[in-house]
Amino acid sequence: MNHDTSLSAPPRRVPGIVLLGLAVLGVATAAFVVRRPLMMSAPMCMAGRWHGCFDTFNGVVLMTLVTVPLSLLVVWALASCRRAAGVTSAWRTSLAEVGMVHGTVPFLWLTMMPGGGAGAVPERVSLVPLRDLVTMGALGIAGNLLVFASLGFFAPLRFRAMRSLPRILALGAGCSALVETAQYVLRLDRVSSVDDVLVNAAGAVLAGLASRRWWRTTAEAPSDGLRPVPEPVG
Repeated sequence: MNHDTSLSAPPRRVPGIVLLGLAVLGVATAAFVVRRPLMMSAPMCMAGRWHGCFDTFNGVVLMTLVTVPLSLLVVWALASCRRAAGVTSAWRTSLAEVGMVHGTVPFLWLTMMPGGGAGAVPERVSLVPLRDLVTMGALGIAGNLLVFASLGFFAPLRFRAMRSLPRILALGAGCSALVETAQYVLRLDRVSSVDDVLVNAAGAVLAGLASRRWWRTTAEAPSDGLRPVPEPVG
C-alpha cells in the first residue's frame, strides 16, 4: 500500500445538497424554538394585513421563514438555467445570490422600521465608540451582528473581488453607514450610532470567516464562471 499517495490525497468536498439540508434544518430548528411568539403575528400575516405583520418584529421574522421554500425554488430555477448554459458552480452561485437577498432584506426592513416618534422627534446621533454598545443588550448586539451576516457569508462566494476579509469588513461598514445615514435623514426615531456600524461590520466579517473554507477553494476558478472551451486538435 502506498502511504504517501493516501496521505497526499485531497480532502473530499462536502456536497452542496448536504450544506443545503443543514441550512434548512437550522432554519426549521430556529422556527421551532420561536414558534410561540411568531404565531402571534400569524393571523395578521395570513390575512395580508400590514399592521401587526409587516410592521412588527415577529411578523417580519415569520414571513422570512415562510418564504424560505420560495427562495429555495428560485435557487433551483437559477441553478438549472446556469447548468443548461454550461456555467460551473451553478448551485453555489445561485444559492449565494438568493442567500444574500433573503438573509439581508428582512434585517434591513427591521432596521428601517420607524419608531413611534418618527418625523416628530429630533435626529439622534451617537459618534462616541462603545458608548451606545452598553445600552444595546445581548439581544440588540445579536441582532446587529446578523444585519449583514448573510452579505458577509455569501458575497465572497458570488464575487471574486470580495474574497478578502478586509474587503468584507469594508462592505459591512459601508452598507451599515448608509443605513445609519438613511435613519438620520428620514428621521425614523432611531439613534444613528457608530457602534451599530462597528457591530454590523463585525457580523459581516464573522460570517465571512464561517464561509471562508468554501470561497477559498474557488479562488482560482475562472472569473466568468464558464467552463473552459477545449482548443481544437490539429
